[in-house]
Amino acid sequence: MSDMIEVFDTTLRDGLQVEGVSATVEDKLRIAEQLDYLGVHFIEGGWPGANPKDIEFFARAAKELRLSTSTLVAFGSTRRPKGKVDDDATLRNLLDANTSAVCIVAKSWDYHVLNALQTTLDEGEAMIADSVEFLAANGRRVMVDMEHFFDGFKRNQEFALRALEAAVVKGASHLVLCDTNGGSLPNEVADIVQVVKRHVGNDVIIGIHCHDDTGCAVANSMAAVLNGARHVQGTLNGLGERTGNTNLTTVIPNLQLKLGYACLPDGRLERLTAVSNHVAEVLNRPLNPQAPYVGTSAFAHKAGLHVSAIARAKDAYEHVDPELVGNGTRFVVSEMAGRATITMKADELGLEMDGPAVNQVIDDLKRLEHEGYHFEAADASLELLMRRATGWEQSFFRVESMRVITDETTAGDFTTEATVKVWVGPDGTATRHVHTAEGNGPVNAIDKALRAAVAEAYPQLAKVHLTDYKVRILDGATATGAVTRVLLDATDGERSWTTIGVSPNIIEASWRALEESLVYGLLHASA
Repeated sequence: MSDMIEVFDTTLRDGLQVEGVSATVEDKLRIAEQLDYLGVHFIEGGWPGANPKDIEFFARAAKELRLSTSTLVAFGSTRRPKGKVDDDATLRNLLDANTSAVCIVAKSWDYHVLNALQTTLDEGEAMIADSVEFLAANGRRVMVDMEHFFDGFKRNQEFALRALEAAVVKGASHLVLCDTNGGSLPNEVADIVQVVKRHVGNDVIIGIHCHDDTGCAVANSMAAVLNGARHVQGTLNGLGERTGNTNLTTVIPNLQLKLGYACLPDGRLERLTAVSNHVAEVLNRPLNPQAPYVGTSAFAHKAGLHVSAIARAKDAYEHVDPELVGNGTRFVVSEMAGRATITMKADELGLEMDGPAVNQVIDDLKRLEHEGYHFEAADASLELLMRRATGWEQSFFRVESMRVITDETTAGDFTTEATVKVWVGPDGTATRHVHTAEGNGPVNAIDKALRAAVAEAYPQLAKVHLTDYKVRILDGATATGAVTRVLLDATDGERSWTTIGVSPNIIEASWRALEESLVYGLLHASA
């Protein structure tokens, strides 16, 4: 039994079918580079000829992509019913994409052949055979995605196996069994893959392509591998239509670290977290913080007693070393924190904290979280809180006053103007600046005014951008007088951070979060 598993990434096609996600050609090229950097065997680039974007992608990929590990694959379908391969536009587009490997989708469920294609089972089989033969004769490695294979096998095993035979005898290199509806369970997948393996033998590579409608896509893929599959298809971060596809960031480390299969070249698994986050940023699809292996919370520890034990025996509370997948242990601090948690967090940040400073942080956390702060969600604000407990004070700027005015024009439009008076620089040498700016809301106006006031002294703030702004009402029973929690996400292009502000006044809460965000950005820029 081979211990090597081929990884086939379909993020650029199947993954982009998820609601709310779109990618430009430039985005797709950058993602392909990241997938090659990770070391997947195959990158499915899309359906050439289906739309202008995919046409441009394959044209540019041939000139611009320099793949060192991965093979680019063009995706298409079999010929049309009762058509001829020589004049089939889809097959011609596959050849024109000029990739060494192609993947075609074929009907292996009799219900689809008879009702969707409205043709005979004999013709359905011929469509597969003719298409594979044509592409193989033109020098392509041909992979066949057997669409709805598990549903088809359960309904008509004889035709499902005939569909496989039609591909094998004409030269297909891979038979990919697709759980297209995502309704199969691991025991079903295991049993069916065993039957397929016995039927086709070792003349072809068996692959698995699962959707996650039952939450079993990763488990189903692993069941397939354990029963003879040597090719796993999926998407980065589990993207895909409906509930998504097999999540490669989960199934790869499961197969490699837990079962001992080789999925990526040596030294590449540790790139998993970085690539996962990079692709999430490109697609503007935030990564689930609780995603296995790559999420920010995957190796986060919160409870005080728990953290104390980790200090003595780290591997007792982590199922793998997080560094193996490029992640790291993180100690989350809240009002539940004990001295061990604070001390370990200080070590993580490189802060020297004595006993009184640790006690001060614990007291501040309990008081502030009672008021509505939530520091485990605001890493930057927590760091600033801990630094202040050591006696540190920020000397970048000091705000004297801040004012926000919102007016309604005669046309019914609202305009917002903010004025800040701020002392810039350390006490003793600080200079006073007054700036006014307009924005599309109070937070935007305040941000613009403050940046204008300090821009000359701190040009590095030009790299700091707010990426998200979240507002939560903490006690809705008090209606418009409720206490408001504001979380601001920001980045400088190299690191990302979150700050928090809490107040009955939403502008004050926003201001507190914004001020800390800029201070944190300046602190680490200067460091």
